[in-house]
Amino acid sequence: MNLSKRAQRLEPSVTLSSAAKANELKAQGVDVLNLSLGQPDFVTPKNIQQAAIQSIENGKASFYVASAGIPELKKAIIQRTKEDFGFEYQMNEVVVSEGAKFALYTLFQVLLDAGDEVIVPSPYWVSYSEQIKLAEGVPVFLEAKESNGFKTTVADLEQVRTDKTKLLVINSPSNPTGALYTQEELEAIGEWAVQHDVHIIADEIYGKLVYNGNRFVSFIELSDEIRRQCFVVNGVSKAYSMTGWRIGYILGNKEVIKAIADLNSQSISNCAAVSQYAAVEALAGPQDSVEEMRRTFEERLNRVYPQVAALPGVSLEKPPSAFYLYPNVRETLTMCGYENVTDFVNDLLTEAHVAVVTGEGFGTSDHIRLSYAADIETIERGVERIKNFIDKKRQ
Repeated sequence: MNLSKRAQRLEPSVTLSSAAKANELKAQGVDVLNLSLGQPDFVTPKNIQQAAIQSIENGKASFYVASAGIPELKKAIIQRTKEDFGFEYQMNEVVVSEGAKFALYTLFQVLLDAGDEVIVPSPYWVSYSEQIKLAEGVPVFLEAKESNGFKTTVADLEQVRTDKTKLLVINSPSNPTGALYTQEELEAIGEWAVQHDVHIIADEIYGKLVYNGNRFVSFIELSDEIRRQCFVVNGVSKAYSMTGWRIGYILGNKEVIKAIADLNSQSISNCAAVSQYAAVEALAGPQDSVEEMRRTFEERLNRVYPQVAALPGVSLEKPPSAFYLYPNVRETLTMCGYENVTDFVNDLLTEAHVAVVTGEGFGTSDHIRLSYAADIETIERGVERIKNFIDKKRQ
């Protein structure tokens, strides 16, 4: 049977592919050190687990629920958002999604028509481009210069804006770079978006993972005019170590939110009820575990960053957020005899048994992504293996 044209054009996720290859080798008994994963290595906190168990035992998790999300969770999202950013959304301005990834997918589906352009600063999270294409939109990649901390500017945006530009994706804190926009930078971009009627999709899933005195600023905190121009995507996966529970959400215009709820009703029906009751506890319950995990990531970053920066040929500025390092390895590739970064990454896995992700999946050809969402021993052993691998190839 022939696949549809859209299926034939679809590129697999490089992050999931890297993890799958690492797991295949592990299954063969190979001692693989996996630095490719984009998920916290902590178990979901006990109070959240207990809330899920209670929802099963009292029968609440047994049945279909509203396609936009259970009222208890929508209220918890609204309250958490108000406490964090000082603005209160209404119930019809919130929709719960099957993870932040599906939230982004549904946004592109309900907002884009064939030929609509979406500006995507590069490096970018791997799924943006494919999701835009699946909605028949056109991703317009814009280099966010490494010299500017991998952040785009209004001047950059003006270079690629056309009369077909409908959306701009801003991911702060960033996957893969850990880049973090300041309030002034976001205000400038927001005012540009208002002026040209370009709506912003603000992917803020890493917002609670910021380190060393830096501060996360949400588009929600900016002017009413800018906030109305934005759709904010968030979830519980990263900050609460709940990647497997698959709960994300969108905040924004009520007509768009209703369209997404309708799309949910015709696709997933609703997110798993048990996960939603767990997410209520995550957002409304004690927040101590979030700070504990944040501090652990900060300690790992401060310990591992100088080790990675010291690798032969590597260029790397210390990132302020998320849990990734995105070193430039162009000089390393040259000294090791590699023409492209993907071959380097593949050999690093098969020969040194360290899994990282090629920068080509994020739109750049000179970088690799390492995750420090692993225990410190695994990370440091992985960095040591990378050094030995480079040294061997240089001989």
